[in-house]
Amino acid sequence: MILVTGGAGFIGSAIVAELNARGVDDIFIVDILGKDQRWKNLRHLRYADYMEADDFSEMVADAELEMEIEAIIHMGACSDTTETDCSYLVKNNYEFSKLLAGWALDTEARFIYASSAATYGDGAQGFSDDEDLLETLRPLNMYGCSKQMFDLWCRRQGLLSKFVGLKYFNVFGPNEYHKAQMRSFVIKAFEQINETGGVKLFKSHRADYADGGQLRDFIYVKDAVDMTLFFLERPELAGLYNVGTGKARNWNDLARAAFAAMGKQPRIEYIPMPDILRDKYQYFTQADMTKLRAAGYENPTTSLEDAITDYVQNYLMKDEYLGA
Repeated sequence: MILVTGGAGFIGSAIVAELNARGVDDIFIVDILGKDQRWKNLRHLRYADYMEADDFSEMVADAELEMEIEAIIHMGACSDTTETDCSYLVKNNYEFSKLLAGWALDTEARFIYASSAATYGDGAQGFSDDEDLLETLRPLNMYGCSKQMFDLWCRRQGLLSKFVGLKYFNVFGPNEYHKAQMRSFVIKAFEQINETGGVKLFKSHRADYADGGQLRDFIYVKDAVDMTLFFLERPELAGLYNVGTGKARNWNDLARAAFAAMGKQPRIEYIPMPDILRDKYQYFTQADMTKLRAAGYENPTTSLEDAITDYVQNYLMKDEYLGA
């Protein structure tokens, strides 16, 4: 059986869907359904069982959970980069991950977990997934710090020789509908264009970047899932790996691709960035994909334009989009 934490969430549910497409349904999902709409992501999935994360944690801690797990894909986390409750982030993203890691060791299960490109901070140290550089990274927000804490714990415990930590860059695509303000800008742009005919982007507050010219490594969720499951199929691999395209694109490119996918002419307005974000804003991210390619991953990534076209035309414009 494969355990997927966060299996009702964005990337987690996409992983379960792809496992189903590959003929795998012996899956145990753990999540916190709460009061948002993520439960709808479960409707089209095939899985053996579901459990709330609090109940699961208690059973693991009390050694009451008896099942044969061959692999744990740990996607469950608070991914809100604006979350200010640091204690909550530590308990949810760090302590729970340590508990799960211990259980993986006890059960000899393959352990693949979600780290984040937020660990790279402002990018001053580059975007290499070389584990020897971990100590030099300085995340800009507590979310990134909580992910960095677990990466460092794994390294200091010698577990990066057994575990796989995946540093996801800017992932977008189907099943992110429940994420409120943490949804990708693709879906936000789609909504803005539908409502107003235009899109609002943040102005740049650095002279070396034009308005809307801030750069990100945007990766389609289908590509991110494919990279994730690459490690499930290769148990000999371990360590930290970036999950991105290796090609930074700017927000103007993303907005224009959204307009094109919707068959509309671009109309972009630039607005001031909120003060709360200015000191924590990443102006440039670009995954160094050398390590993943050297590990044997050969599949090409979907271009930003093709990915946005697929997302907009085959999901957001159809009933799969919960806001439609």
